[in-house]
This record gives sequence, C-alpha cells and structure tokens, in this order.
Amino acid sequence: MTVTQRDAAAPAPRSRMRLWVAGAAALGALVSTTALSGAFAPQAAPEETARPATIAASATPTSTPEASPSPSPTTQAVAPKPRAAAPERLIVESAGIDVAVLPLTPSSADEASQSLVPPFTLDGYWLTSFGMPGRGSNDTTYITGHSWEDREAPFNRLSTDVEVGHEIVLHTGSGVQHYVVDSIVTHDKDTLKDSNIWDITPNRLVLISCYTEDPWGKNVVVTASPKDSP
Repeated sequence: MTVTQRDAAAPAPRSRMRLWVAGAAALGALVSTTALSGAFAPQAAPEETARPATIAASATPTSTPEASPSPSPTTQAVAPKPRAAAPERLIVESAGIDVAVLPLTPSSADEASQSLVPPFTLDGYWLTSFGMPGRGSNDTTYITGHSWEDREAPFNRLSTDVEVGHEIVLHTGSGVQHYVVDSIVTHDKDTLKDSNIWDITPNRLVLISCYTEDPWGKNVVVTASPKDSP
C-alpha cells in the first residue's frame, strides 16, 4: 500500500481500516490507502499602499532643489510551501529530538492481525498509508517512533518535553515544513483506534509514541498544524 498522487477531480477514498498495537513501543492505529489530490493556492502577501508625501510650507519662498522621486513600493510575493513529499527528518528542538524518518508500509499480516509495531530503532517512521506533508496533501501525516523503558530514546521526550506552541520542523524530499504544536494528549492503546486523531485532516501532523509513565498501556499523541511562515 502506497500513497498515490491523483488528479484533483478524483475523489479520495474515505474508508479507513484501523489497527492497534500492543507493546512498549507501540503505535495505536493504522489506516488503509489514502490519496493526495490537488494543490492549495499560495496566499499572496497583502499589497502595500503608497502614502502621499507631505510638503512643509516655508514662510519665505525659497528655491528648493527638485526632490528625487521616491521608489515605488513593491509587493513581495509569498513563496508557495513545498509540494507534498515523503518526510526524511524530524526535529523538535525544544525536546532535543532530531531523528531520521523512514517509510513504513503495513504488511498484509499487519492488517490481518490489526496491529503494527515499528522496527526497533531510534528512528521515526512515516506511515505511508496516510498523507504526505506539504502542498497538495489531502490527509494527515503520521509519524511514530519507539519509547523505551529504562533507556533513553528521542521519542521518550514527546511525553515530557513537548508543549503547546512548540515548533516542529519536518525535512521532506521537496523542502522544509514548519509546524506548531496544538495539543499533547494520552490515549489508552486499546481505544486509540477509535480516536478522532484518525479523521482525515489535510496538512495536519501527528506524532505517536508510548507514554513513558505507562508505556504498555498508553500512547502519547502530539498534534500540530502548519506554521504560517518559517
């Protein structure tokens, strides 16, 4: 199962098969293939308006050198955000997280068992069955990674060192995406699959790992939205 680029007119599939994970480094749910479609038009910068120059009158008429014409104000266009592409590196500076992001596609066995455990590394894993980050994405981007019991790991700090308002930087194959954390919540692993974090939300970013205070029973979920400008 892979994310496919589709024409904007083509409807995106909406049915989602959800999975859950047991284990100390578990992700709570997984979804079937979704699509990318269309592109969001970049917003133009507000146009600047020239202000009329004022001239002070002198009590005694004098000849004055001719004023040089003022340069006309220019409007600086806002560069469009990078197009949707696979994430390659995740940085949460406030939490000391800087990890490679690798693609992870569920196997037929994962779907049959309705469970998924990421590879046991310190990397992040992008779930390819969801959206890609960037302009043109039509779904949420999900990245998961392991938290470890009694061992330091980058994703441990999602539970302790990330706060609302912190910035997340995601390097992708087409550029850099900037996000701002909206919420940090915990979910029971056996009910996370029923959470609204799996709703289709274009351009949202969701990070999932085990909650360090209860790694076998709960997941921590960090949700972020695109930042207006880098």
